Amino acid sequence: MDPRTDIREFLSSRRARIAPEQAGLPAYGGNRRVKGLRREEVALLAGVSVDYYVRMERGGLAGVSDGVLDALACALQLDEAERDHLFHLARRSGAPGGPRRRGPAATVRSTLHQVLDAISAAPAWIGNGNFDVLAMNPLARALYSPMPADPRRPANTARFVYLHPEAAKDFFVDYDHIADVVAAKLRMEAGRNPHDGKLIALVGELSTRSELFRQRWASQDVRLHRSGRKRVRHPIVGRLDLDVESLELPAEPGLHLNVYTAPAGTPTADNLALLASWAAPRQTPATALEAHDG
Repeated sequence: MDPRTDIREFLSSRRARIAPEQAGLPAYGGNRRVKGLRREEVALLAGVSVDYYVRMERGGLAGVSDGVLDALACALQLDEAERDHLFHLARRSGAPGGPRRRGPAATVRSTLHQVLDAISAAPAWIGNGNFDVLAMNPLARALYSPMPADPRRPANTARFVYLHPEAAKDFFVDYDHIADVVAAKLRMEAGRNPHDGKLIALVGELSTRSELFRQRWASQDVRLHRSGRKRVRHPIVGRLDLDVESLELPAEPGLHLNVYTAPAGTPTADNLALLASWAAPRQTPATALEAHDG
């Protein structure tokens, strides 16, 4: 992952999606040679010289101040995730902003396994930014039973989505949306941890084996880990419309606790209870899914 290439492709893709009228600029002439804003228009909106913006878009973010990055984010109408990604790219290229971040953890402490086991009425699991599933409680194991297991390495939802598309389409009601989200979150993680060898290998594997992933990755879209809704079709209990909370673990940078719930009295709550009954005699307490090099 080359920082200058990532910066150039990200900034040019964000510039291309904004029409002059969306930025409050007149669109002179009906035959513009570029899609979206011209470089000089972005420079005008950001309050910098054209030469300075051209240097930035070519990958030269080293030494760019936070104020200029904020102005650029406003000019390009970046959302929160895109703004964070821009700052990560700037720090990668040598701009001020802190030390290099470690890659996400590959194992889970025993006390966190205890936390998972204590969550008995909801599927709960811990994963990292590479979509490795590192630990699950029994109900989460039952929920994700359709996901193929690989004894050589942790279960990985990105591999499930892109390398087992037929099974994933059967499982995820909103498969296309899930595919977008997975690629966008991986792109965000690559901005944070560009030197993570396992992440580089994962992106390379998905790019080699999935045309859909190549398309989604090329979009340059980014997304934060946040709460949301996940709709699945489980082979045992049927449709589940789940509310998702993804919580960062401050003591374990890069890890997230994901908990799936449903309002009481809904069909999904009833189906979760049925899934728990089905899983009870088949599951053991949460244990780490050991990470292996690969």
